[in-house]
Amino acid sequence: MKLVTRLSLLCTTLFTLGANAQVRLPQLVSDGMVLQRDAKINLWGWASPGEKLSVKFNGKTVRTAAGADGKWATALPAQKAGGPYTMQIDASNHITLKDVLIGDVWFCSGQSNMVVNMERVKEKYPQDIASANYSQIRNFFIPTISDVKSLHDDLPASHWVAASPKDVLTFGAASYFFARQLYLNYHIPIGIINSSVGGTPIQAWISESGIQSIPQYASRVGQFKDTVYLNKLLNPTKPVDNGKRNLQKPDKGMTESVKWFDSTYVAENWHKYWLPGYWADQGIRGLNGVVWFRKEVTVPASMIGKPAMLFMGRIIDADEAYVNGKLVGNTTYQYPPRRYVIPAGLLKAGKNIIVMRITNTSGKGGFVPDKNYSLTNGTENIDLRGDWTYKVGQVFVPSGNFNFNAFSAQNEPTGLYNTMVAPVLNYNIKGAVWYQGESNTGKPQEYAPMLKALIADWRAKWKQPNLPFVYAQLPNFGETQYSPTESQWAELRESQLMALSVPHTAMAVNYDAGEWNDIHPLNKKDVGERLALAARSVAYHDTKVVPMGPIYQSATVEGNRIIVTFNNIGSGLMAKGGGELNYFAIAGADKKFVWAKAAIEGNKVIVSSDDIPNPMYVRYAWADNPEGANLYNKEGLPASPFRTDKPGQ
Repeated sequence: MKLVTRLSLLCTTLFTLGANAQVRLPQLVSDGMVLQRDAKINLWGWASPGEKLSVKFNGKTVRTAAGADGKWATALPAQKAGGPYTMQIDASNHITLKDVLIGDVWFCSGQSNMVVNMERVKEKYPQDIASANYSQIRNFFIPTISDVKSLHDDLPASHWVAASPKDVLTFGAASYFFARQLYLNYHIPIGIINSSVGGTPIQAWISESGIQSIPQYASRVGQFKDTVYLNKLLNPTKPVDNGKRNLQKPDKGMTESVKWFDSTYVAENWHKYWLPGYWADQGIRGLNGVVWFRKEVTVPASMIGKPAMLFMGRIIDADEAYVNGKLVGNTTYQYPPRRYVIPAGLLKAGKNIIVMRITNTSGKGGFVPDKNYSLTNGTENIDLRGDWTYKVGQVFVPSGNFNFNAFSAQNEPTGLYNTMVAPVLNYNIKGAVWYQGESNTGKPQEYAPMLKALIADWRAKWKQPNLPFVYAQLPNFGETQYSPTESQWAELRESQLMALSVPHTAMAVNYDAGEWNDIHPLNKKDVGERLALAARSVAYHDTKVVPMGPIYQSATVEGNRIIVTFNNIGSGLMAKGGGELNYFAIAGADKKFVWAKAAIEGNKVIVSSDDIPNPMYVRYAWADNPEGANLYNKEGLPASPFRTDKPGQ
């Protein structure tokens, strides 16, 4: 066959394949989806240019055709909540979508505390998981993808999942408790689109046009237009190794003739260690490397012959866990709780050896306090806190300072909007839920304009100017301060508070739902249910609920005291737990704050101190971790932290 003929046949084949390209749907439009009630149902996808198709759904039929670019879009009329239904799409191919519901769809977004799933909190909420038989609560989790170069037109592969005791483990915990509360109150299908990425800043979730009001990030987006500059970011020159890495000595615990985890290993010259705790506080200062920990545990015969669980709290950073010489689990970074299954038959009556191999590259390595360190079979528990022994296996040699900052699109302005928000915009939603801020605490003053910009941006892009937007204020985190102090976390909470000036917003206050030693607190139920209360007010206009805790309204100086007035007091203010109000501080013109006496009078709090005869300013719960702050309304919702001494005053 002549070459020209072969090329002609090839071109004809390719043209035929292109002309007969089948209709393709976006990831969101799939089996088990929840469509937004009382709003037009947007449908879209791809097909051959000019291809005609029809959509049949719940007694309605619409027809359309793909454009010259192969894209098509149509819309079904608004419908009431209900289902399940079947959707039929007919063209050169035929697609049947099953188990489709109509209800309310919520776009849930943010960083890791919106990602944390029910599996991570299963020990805290076993009954909630066992009873999660809600086929009309559906979750669509978007896998992480980022890009600063261009907008994406579809999401990575994913699917809709209905809540069941097994599948609910994959749901974001805060978003599940949010959705469940709405479902129990309104008995309509609830869809969650979870678009969240751990450790990401707010600017990554805002579009190019939406970020224009924030000059420093608008200019950064402008830099991405320079393809040469962007290519250098995306393909950096690797730093030259100064040779020090090759000086790294191996881990003795893994290279000696009998490895340190082996059940036949004889531990000699090991040092005492009290667990939990950080090794920098127990004689191993300035060490980055590998440290081994060992404990002999006496196990009763009643625990033998059945599976057990080893709980090792939380560890900084990576770990490997061995029981009687066998690896039972490992974790590669610090945040997940350590929960390792010990198979039946591994434990024995009498002496058992637990060995932990911990690797840390920066900061204070070790075992985070106030966590669960135990061995259990579900009914019997052995407390593993207390005396252990340790030995250093490897010391990391500093590799030198290369002055090299890795580029990550997910941390850059527009980097996640382009990929994890833009492809969702055709899909109508009831509202948005936002749980983010930890990654912006280094520059808290920036956050207020950026949160307002994000709200305006999403409302404009979804073409819903009054889109309900509810969000979680940061919980408590970090060590407790016993004197009034400055706090970047408090400043960021203030920025979040300021966003309430935007109409159709509400905020869940959570400084009582965190953990001092964990940036990913387990209490997601209170957070989710408080977010649902907020949504019931701004999205469902439910006048029966008090949507938030008390919010600072005004302050008036009267002699030696300050009168603070609040709104959102519900049926009244109270000091949770009874007794005196805590965590109010007061200052004069010098802004040197001292703890104050505070008393409730109606919807006001009277604040004073014998040490401040001429007060000017008052603060409440102003700390990273305002442990003991106890101003609530009688509905059980905490008051937002606030200060009256604004920057620049």
